[in-house]
Amino acid sequence: MITTTKTVQRRGWQKWWPALVVLLGALLVWGVAHDDRLYQQPLMVITSVHTTAVDKQSDQFDNVDHQVTQRLHGTITNGRYRGQKMTIENVYLKFQSTTQAYHQNQRVFLTLHHQKGKLTATVSGPKRDVALAFTAWVVISILLVLMRFSGFMALASVLVNGGLFWLAVRWNTNTQGGMVLLIFSGLAILFAALTLLIVIGWNQQMVMTFLTTLIGTGVSIVVALCVFALTHEHGVYYESMQYVTQLPRPLFLAETLLGSLGAVMDESTDIIASLMALKQEQPAISAKQIFKSGRQIGGEIMGPLVNVLFFIFVADTLPLALLYLKNANSWGYTFNMTMSLGVIQSLISGIGIVLTVPVACGITSLLIGGKRPWARLRH
Repeated sequence: MITTTKTVQRRGWQKWWPALVVLLGALLVWGVAHDDRLYQQPLMVITSVHTTAVDKQSDQFDNVDHQVTQRLHGTITNGRYRGQKMTIENVYLKFQSTTQAYHQNQRVFLTLHHQKGKLTATVSGPKRDVALAFTAWVVISILLVLMRFSGFMALASVLVNGGLFWLAVRWNTNTQGGMVLLIFSGLAILFAALTLLIVIGWNQQMVMTFLTTLIGTGVSIVVALCVFALTHEHGVYYESMQYVTQLPRPLFLAETLLGSLGAVMDESTDIIASLMALKQEQPAISAKQIFKSGRQIGGEIMGPLVNVLFFIFVADTLPLALLYLKNANSWGYTFNMTMSLGVIQSLISGIGIVLTVPVACGITSLLIGGKRPWARLRH
């Protein structure tokens, strides 16, 4: 009877905890929307907005824009001047590439000035934490409600990796960028190990995925370095990175390493998980059949994954590329300054994606395929 009662209680908790997560997230978003007193910089809530002028502008390349002048009325919501009403002028361009329009009920940060005994202010930027909190709430709610424990473990891995990345950036800053490649190479190994441990657990599948990830990523970087050495890095425009306080080449390689790691780990996880499931369904399957099946699975995964990398690259470079073209720069110069490094990174990641297929198939077929001495390692 006691066991039955505990089972009912456990099922009741499992039924209601997703709703509790959503409710707590909603309360958190509401709290972030009303946390003005936690900020030291003055905040103002805009009560009304009036447009006072609209001026047409054009440049030497015949690009036309409109400069809009707003009069913002609002009330300071925190600090020494809390409750004081302010009127501020804001000038923005309709394209809003470097300036921004503001709207009623929006909260903005202020920079206060004292001129001839009168308090004035300028807007330094919008308060964005509500949008970030809302987005995080939606993502976390979807993960926990739909994926339950798996979603929780995925979220935990993201938080752990985020903490490690922050520590690596701090370490890189303290060493003035002199060890950036070494730091982020070690970070890549930690990322792979901890992510797979948290998401998969300590088992044979985790070990095979980890080895495949390291080999696929490492070989892709080695191939890239060999190509760089043979071509003397012609066509690699490091100056487009615009980093003047740190050597761009090792930083570029560190970026490429982390980008390739994510793609390779994703692919190797899918291939090996599928082959492990196939082995459970067909225990008598041979190593050769496992290798062929893995190659077929990899062929189906490889194409979409490469395209995903390409779409991410396009989305990242499109705004700056359009800005270059709008200012009468040639397609060649625009590509060199905004897209060339991204294309190189995508190609290196693509090499890793392609090489991961035979590596994953080979490791899996060796360890779980057929009646061989190493097949005992699966336990």
